Amino acid sequence: MKALTLQEAGKFAYQLVSEPAPLQPHEALVKVHRIGICGTDYHAYRGRQPFFSYPRILGHELGVEVIETGTAVTNLKPGDRCAVEPYLHCGHCQSCRNGKTNCCENLQVLGVHTDGGMTEYLKLPAAKLYASAQLNFEQLALVETLGIGCHAVNRSGITAADKVLVIGAGPIGLACLQFAKIKGAKVVMLDVNEARLNFARNTMQADATVVASDNSLEAVKAQLDGDMPTAIFDATGNPGSMMRTFEMAAFGGKIIFVGLFQGDMTFFDPLFHRRELTIFASRNALPEDFINIIQWMEEGRIDTNAWITHRVAFADVAGSFEHLLQSGHELVKAVITL
Repeated sequence: MKALTLQEAGKFAYQLVSEPAPLQPHEALVKVHRIGICGTDYHAYRGRQPFFSYPRILGHELGVEVIETGTAVTNLKPGDRCAVEPYLHCGHCQSCRNGKTNCCENLQVLGVHTDGGMTEYLKLPAAKLYASAQLNFEQLALVETLGIGCHAVNRSGITAADKVLVIGAGPIGLACLQFAKIKGAKVVMLDVNEARLNFARNTMQADATVVASDNSLEAVKAQLDGDMPTAIFDATGNPGSMMRTFEMAAFGGKIIFVGLFQGDMTFFDPLFHRRELTIFASRNALPEDFINIIQWMEEGRIDTNAWITHRVAFADVAGSFEHLLQSGHELVKAVITL
C-alpha cells in the first residue's frame, strides 16, 4: 500500500509499505479517508518538533472507516466512521494507573513517535476508535484538534465567572476559545494576525480580539472592564509570549500552556508568588474529551465547517506542503483527502 514518509526535514517521499499485520483480538483495521494537518506536522517538516525522529509517516488527526475487527471487538463493526485517539498509552505506568493516559510515561503518539495516518490503511487498538453515525470523515478528522483545547479548558477549571485570554489564533487556540465559550466564560483572543482575529470574532464568537503590540495588556484590560484575565491560555509555542503571561495574569489567576517550545522557561519569582499564580501544562486529551466532543458536534453545538480552509489530495501533499506553510493568514486548517 502507498504511504507518504517524511524522510528528513523538508523532504517527503511516496513509498510502498507492507500491509498491516493480521489483527489481534482487540484491534481493528481501518481505511484512512481524511487527515488533518497539524502544527506538529508543520514543525516536523521544518525540523522543529520535539520528541521526533526521522523517517516518519505523519498524520494523527484522522477520519477513518472500519474495515475489519478482531475477534474480541464489540464496540465497532465494519463500515463505522470513526475519529481516532492517536495516543497509544502503555496502561501500566503510574500516570496510566492514575487515569492520565494522555501523559503516559511511555506514550507513543501516531505520526510523532510511531508511524501515523498518511497511508491507506492502519491497524489500531479498537479502544482508540470513536464511532459516529452522523458525522462525516472531515468532521471526525477534526475531533483530535478540538480535544487539545477541550482538555486544556477542563484542566484549567474555568467557569462562567472567568475572564479568559487566549493567545494564538491558530487551530489549538481556536479550540480553547470554543470550549471556554461552552463554559460560559468571557473570552478575548490575542494574536498578531488580524485576519485570524477576524475569524475568531466573526466565526468563532470571541467576545473581543486584540492585535498583539507593546501595549497588549492595556488593550486586553480595556476589553475586560479594566480587569486582568483570570485565565490565560497560551497556544503560541513562542517563548516570549509564554513568559509574558506572568505579567498579564490577574492576581490569583491561572496560566495554561497549551503550546510548547524547545527551551527553558523563566519567570520573575517574586511576581509569580505575589500574584499567587497557578501554572498548568496541558498535553493531548482524554477519552472522555473525544466522547463529549463527538456528542456536541452531533448536537450542533460545535460547527467545524468554517475551520477547513484548504483541501489537498493525498497525491499532491508532498508538492503542496511548502505552499501551505506560506499560506499565512489564509490557512486555518488543511485536510488531506484519500
